[in-house]
Amino acid sequence: MKAMIFGATGLLGKALVREWTGDEVIGLGSDAVDIRDAGGVREVVQKSLPEWIVLAAAYTDVDGCEAHADVAFSVNRDGAVNVAQAAKHWGAKLLFLSSDYVFDGKKTSPYEVSDVRNPQSVYGRSKAEAEIRLLEVLPEACIARTSWLFGTGGKCFPDTILKLAASRPALDVVSDQRGCPTYSVDLARAIISLCRAGARGIVHVTNSGNCSWFEFAQEIVKDAGLAVEVRPVSSAQMARPAPRPAYSVLSATSLQRYGIEMPEWKDALRRYLKERAS
Repeated sequence: MKAMIFGATGLLGKALVREWTGDEVIGLGSDAVDIRDAGGVREVVQKSLPEWIVLAAAYTDVDGCEAHADVAFSVNRDGAVNVAQAAKHWGAKLLFLSSDYVFDGKKTSPYEVSDVRNPQSVYGRSKAEAEIRLLEVLPEACIARTSWLFGTGGKCFPDTILKLAASRPALDVVSDQRGCPTYSVDLARAIISLCRAGARGIVHVTNSGNCSWFEFAQEIVKDAGLAVEVRPVSSAQMARPAPRPAYSVLSATSLQRYGIEMPEWKDALRRYLKERAS
């Protein structure tokens, strides 16, 4: 199989390139092609004619999206449509990375793939609109929603906590937002399995288990052996430009249909810390 990865220099893209063995993999960063350039996208797809395209390129600065909505929609929605149209034209299958932010966070039980989209932020709206448009262009596309991504080789929550913990005696962390931390290595492996299984439709892909950001930070500090106090605070106390879902735990039912089981997030965190230290 020949696979093409858009966004190969990002957190997930790097993990995909490392983990995807046994197939021909073409990794493209934004320096190679800007997905907002429809002609450039068609050209690279035509040149390689991949069987699968994984679209991991995105504008993921959630607060930045609030200030730069035009960029958010041009990259996350319009850029995704460009890739989908090129995939359709040249006969490639497409897996698109989406987000828990397509939901409003008002549920108290895990979100299923059939739950109604109701994004509350610009980032969430850009991803939700991309999902709708992609399925219009390529009804057989696979949309893989994930959440709380962390890993080596880029900015992520554990990395931020560890850097802050190195210089502060105490950290204030939001305790009223709940989700599923997801390790880039485990997500990459699941995506590869989904492509090999010919997946289509919406799939939720996160590590198993869930926690609050506060509980996540507690576990990071504990596993790293740091003597730092982690204090719970409310979202209102830590106001950010973009609203966050209070509850965005994603159900694993859709992923289990493909026989894929994700490791528990605490196990993933320990492996991340080992990778980060190596």
